Amino acid sequence: MTDLTLLGLSGALRAASTNRKLLREAARLFGPASFTEADLNLPLYDGDNEAADGIPEVVQRLADQIVAADAVIISTPEYNKGPSGALKNALDWVSRTNGKPWADKPVAVMSAAGGRAGGERAQAVLRGFMVPFQPRLVTGPEVHLADSSNQFDENGQLTSALYVQTLQTLMDKLRAEAKR
Repeated sequence: MTDLTLLGLSGALRAASTNRKLLREAARLFGPASFTEADLNLPLYDGDNEAADGIPEVVQRLADQIVAADAVIISTPEYNKGPSGALKNALDWVSRTNGKPWADKPVAVMSAAGGRAGGERAQAVLRGFMVPFQPRLVTGPEVHLADSSNQFDENGQLTSALYVQTLQTLMDKLRAEAKR
């Protein structure tokens, strides 16, 4: 089965963020698949707006992308010892859609940050955020890309053999889960 569908969610909205680069590198190492990077530039969740207007089209599109994907990769920066607000907002919005888009979905999480821990705390918090959704979280190896702005070459590929090997192992495990 080589026509897998892989969805990537970057907790960083910036176009040139290292989390977007890490997602793209993960997709490359995942192997043959149709890869889409989701748009998390969503309106802030507000229950009053939801009651008045329903689920925004951009949120429903994200939920539909999650449902349609064979596997999902999420990369988060670390902002003040946690995942970004944009990522948390997206998770909150998707939880309001019909059905359970994340249920039993193979998911791998990773992080890229400027600090020496590589977003380890943000990733731990993100794993906790995912528990109510009951995905099939791939538990490791954990990828915490430290000093992330210095880890990619001009083509957006990781330069450290150790990071490449660790990410490859994580993607191999995610692929196996997607085929299960």
